[in-house]
Amino acid sequence: MTPTPSDEVAAAKAAAAHTPSDTDKAGPPTVFDKLLSGEWPTEKVYEDDLVLAFKDVNPQAPVHFLVIPKKRDGLTMLSKMRDDQKGLLGHMMYVAQSVGKKECPQGFRVVVNDGEHGAQSVFHLHIHVFGGRQMKWPPG
Repeated sequence: MTPTPSDEVAAAKAAAAHTPSDTDKAGPPTVFDKLLSGEWPTEKVYEDDLVLAFKDVNPQAPVHFLVIPKKRDGLTMLSKMRDDQKGLLGHMMYVAQSVGKKECPQGFRVVVNDGEHGAQSVFHLHIHVFGGRQMKWPPG
């Protein structure tokens, strides 16, 4: 079942309401922690020491994958990024374009949802890459 935009907004509001954890101030474990630990299976499209890229379980385009840092380290959202994490974000974007151009030779879209108004529902920074069809503008 494909979630409606209001489902995504509701999920974002619920996720934003969580209190940060004591360990990394990143909040409670997310679905991505279960994927990274191997507890839940995922269809990987790329992996290295820093990042994991995998197909979205609820794709919104013929090609839809996510790029996440393997270590959250407080990096719950783009607006929480620290100076020492610039290189990691650059690497994430590099991986997004590298896999994106292989999977979507005619082009792709990169999206980062940030916070409640950005409809971010998982508080572990992630980049969405969409492709395999003509994208529309404005996006939403």
